[in-house]
Amino acid sequence: MTVVAITRISAGGDGVARLPDGLVVFVPRTAPEDEADVEIEERRKRYARARLVGLVRPGAVRVEPECSHYTADRCGGCQLQHLAPTAQLEVKRGIVGDALRRIGRREVPNPEIVPAPSVWRYRTKITLAASGQRIGLRPHDAPGTVFALRDCLITREPLMQLWSSVSRHRTLLPSELEDVVLREDRAGGLHLVAGGGREPWDAGPLAAAVGGNGVSYWWRPQDGAARVVAGPQTGFPALAFEQVNPVLGSRIREDAVAALGELTGRVVWDLYGGVGDTARLLAARGATVWSVDRDRGAIEWARRQEGADSIHWVTGLVEESLHRLPTPNSVVVNPPRGGLAARVSGVLEDWGAGRPGVRLAYISCDPATLARDLTRIPSLALAQVRAYDLFPQTSHVETLAVLEGR
Repeated sequence: MTVVAITRISAGGDGVARLPDGLVVFVPRTAPEDEADVEIEERRKRYARARLVGLVRPGAVRVEPECSHYTADRCGGCQLQHLAPTAQLEVKRGIVGDALRRIGRREVPNPEIVPAPSVWRYRTKITLAASGQRIGLRPHDAPGTVFALRDCLITREPLMQLWSSVSRHRTLLPSELEDVVLREDRAGGLHLVAGGGREPWDAGPLAAAVGGNGVSYWWRPQDGAARVVAGPQTGFPALAFEQVNPVLGSRIREDAVAALGELTGRVVWDLYGGVGDTARLLAARGATVWSVDRDRGAIEWARRQEGADSIHWVTGLVEESLHRLPTPNSVVVNPPRGGLAARVSGVLEDWGAGRPGVRLAYISCDPATLARDLTRIPSLALAQVRAYDLFPQTSHVETLAVLEGR
C-alpha cells in the first residue's frame, strides 16, 4: 500500500496525486486534501491508476454520499457525490479553465459557474444496461458488469416510480434486452424505450401490469429504429438529443442567443440543432435561421412546434450540409461530446477570418473537445466563457464559449 496526498480532481472525476517517485496517479472517489492509502492497479510510463483502500485523513470538502448505490455498488453514474456541492462547483471551474489553458492555449482564469437550482432529482432521462435478468447501472471499476438499480437520486421521481413498477416485471420486457431508456418529456409524459432483440415485442402485457395512463412504450430492435408499441403516440422523439436538466438547459440556450447581440434581419446558423429549441429562440428575435441536425425524428417534431414555420430546417450531417446554407452573420453550435467535425471547424475558421465583430456561440458538453476546437478557429477571439452545472454529482460540466471576429 502507498499513502498519497490528493491535490485536485481530474476531468474524469478521479483524484490526482503523485507517487513517491513523482509519477502522477489517478484515484477514483478521493477528494482534495485527502491523505489516502491506495493500491496501484495500473502503472504506465506517464501515469498510474490506483484504487482507494482507506483514508489516513479525509479532506475538508469530503462528505458522506447520499446514494447507497454510490458506495455499496460503486455506481459509475456519478463521480463526485463524496464532495460538498460548493467543492463540486470549484472542481468544475477548474476542469474548464485547465482545458482552455492547457489544450486550447487560451490564457484565461477559471470561469464563473452557474449552479443548478437542485442538485438532486433533476435528470429527465436515464439509460439502464441489461445483463441477463439484471437491469441497472455499471460499477465505475467494473464497467463490464451491471448491478440492479433500486433508485437513482439524480433522476426525476416520476421516472423512478415508473422504474419501480417495471422492474418487478422483467419477464414482460424483451428476452434479448440490451438497455432500457426512461424519459420524461417536456409535457410530463413518460416514455420507456426497450432496446434489443429482433423478435417483435408486445408491450401490452407490461403496460397492463404497470397500470396507469400516459406512459408510451417504445421498442428499438437491434439495428432498427424505435417505435411506439403500446401507450399514447405523443410524437415526441424519445431518443432525440435534449438536455436532461431542462431548467439549466434553457438558461444556457438563452445566454447563447443573447450573446449574439442584435439579430433582426440577420442570418444565423443553428448547428446540431436537435429539437429546435435554440432555433425558435433565434427566430423570435428576428433572425433568419438555418437549423441543421442529423436526427430526422427530432426535426420532424421541431417542424410541428409553434414558431417553426419561419425556420429553415435541414436534415443531415452538419459537415455535409454547410455548403447548402447562405453565409451567416452569427452562428450557434451545440455539438455532441466529440466536438466539431474538422470540416465544420474549418468552415468556421474561413468564415471568421476577415470578419471583425461576427460572433459564434459554442455550447459544449466536453471542455477538452471545446478547447481543441478553439485551436482550430484561431481567427476568432475568446470573448466570454461561462460554465454551467447541468449535471450535479457528476464530473460533467457544460460550457458556453462566445467567440468574436478579430
